[in-house]
Amino acid sequence: MEAEALQFFIACVTAAGFGIAIAAFGCGIAQGIGLRSAVEGIARNPESSGKVTVTMLIGLAMIESLCIYALVVSLIIIYATPMAGVVNTLLGV
Repeated sequence: MEAEALQFFIACVTAAGFGIAIAAFGCGIAQGIGLRSAVEGIARNPESSGKVTVTMLIGLAMIESLCIYALVVSLIIIYATPMAGVVNTLLGV
């Protein structure tokens, strides 16, 4: 039972780590593309900088929220395991 609980915990930690890494990578790429497009739009039409900046900031906030959701899911995967009591005793917590 204890070995199974520890293996399950290791799998959860690994899955959470990969999940947040993929989410951060995807969000970073998306934010870079969005920022590049906004700067190009402002460079072509400087008069529209206010509207483009506001729209860009809203878009970046939406993209960043996806990474925060991935972080929350990763934390849930790590800390809400069904065998948390067994893992805590094994780790000495």
